[in-house]
Amino acid sequence: MLTVVLQKQAWGLQVKHGKEWVEVKPMHGALLVNIGDLLHGDRLVNLITRSVLDSTQLAFDTAIKSKQTKDIKNQRLEQKPRKRRRKMTMNGDAPGENEYDRAKEVKEFDESKIGCKGLVDSGATTIPRFFIHPNTQSLQLTQSSSSHLIPTIDLSHALSHRRSEIIHQIRHASHTWGFFQVIHHDIPISVLDDTISAVRSFNELPTEIKSQHYHREMGSSVNFQTNFDLYRSSAATWRDTLQLRLGPDPPVVDRIPDACRKELVEWDVHVRRMGEVLMGLLSEGLGLEKGKLEEMTCLESRQLVAHYYPYCPQPDLTLGIGSHTDPGVLTVLLQDQVGGLQVKHGEEWVEIKPMHGAIVVNIGDLLQMMSNDEYKSVEHRVLANPFREPRISIGVFFNPSKRGDTDYYGPVPELLCDGKVAHYRDFTMGEFMGRLFSRELGTLVNHFKLQRPSI
Repeated sequence: MLTVVLQKQAWGLQVKHGKEWVEVKPMHGALLVNIGDLLHGDRLVNLITRSVLDSTQLAFDTAIKSKQTKDIKNQRLEQKPRKRRRKMTMNGDAPGENEYDRAKEVKEFDESKIGCKGLVDSGATTIPRFFIHPNTQSLQLTQSSSSHLIPTIDLSHALSHRRSEIIHQIRHASHTWGFFQVIHHDIPISVLDDTISAVRSFNELPTEIKSQHYHREMGSSVNFQTNFDLYRSSAATWRDTLQLRLGPDPPVVDRIPDACRKELVEWDVHVRRMGEVLMGLLSEGLGLEKGKLEEMTCLESRQLVAHYYPYCPQPDLTLGIGSHTDPGVLTVLLQDQVGGLQVKHGEEWVEIKPMHGAIVVNIGDLLQMMSNDEYKSVEHRVLANPFREPRISIGVFFNPSKRGDTDYYGPVPELLCDGKVAHYRDFTMGEFMGRLFSRELGTLVNHFKLQRPSI
């Protein structure tokens, strides 16, 4: 009915007067009042407004809207209904359904380099249209409908006489869930906390500093962006991501943002050591020699993604990350205490509840195919963050570094014995990566699966 707005001195608010957009100049100490739909009539007019985003300064406003009263609401219902105003796009236009230019809006957003965090900081109360997912009903599950918990495995026994017990636990978890959490992994809790804090510090730098790292240059060892598949996905997701290529060739350290440089370089050392332990256990779980996966260079190529999920003003319309499987061999994930990660178990979405000090591990598409389906790469997703506290996660993807034209991957030959047949064809990493970057997030295993004739 009536809105009272307090705005800071950054410009950006405009009102449409006739055919012109007129700037509402900030005035220190003043409040802005505008008429709402319910009061619109012959004497009081409700005008269209917009906020123009500026990547060089952040605009904040606080609005208080008066509540409808029953009498006025009933009175308005008796009047002739007014044509509903069309929904505003990010750049302030009001196109019809057939006039919406998604590519243009995506390009404008990406070139602004402000990311999702910048939209929130600018005071956005709705999300741009290209973030809205078409099937919003499937996003309504904000809590896990299952009481199941993913397995938790104590790695302190990995080098003891109980090693065979740990191997069995990891094999079972990898086959039935594709996910598990590890505790007592020898990485100090302080290192986990410092790594998360450093990623948060980078994302909460002023936009003009962060934007220096925002780009989509292929082959770069360090980049910062919103959605690697922004231009080809059917709907964007609400997160910003810092990516580092850690191996086989280390990144140029000076290109890593100073706010998190020391912590991420140290994190790689710890994660590689943990990866070596996990690869040994997973190899033995398949009945192979302990060093088999390491021998196949599965520890060498590592990609780090540090996700920052800011508060989302419309979390029921989008996701933090859409449903997908991880393409690589193995993922080691550090997450904070905010929550939102879910894994598909059967027909249910199960929440992976944060456990301070624990690290999440999951099987990737490559390892499912290399294990000939003994280990499972399963769908998972992250809900859009409804909390004012940001969610932070740091994942490291392990992949083979051998990528020549004669280096083939598929089911490990030692697993194809005693009458067992291959479920997947062999392929090179070149073919695999080409397939990966030609589509949006999803799963790759079906593309390489062998089709067996029905009997």
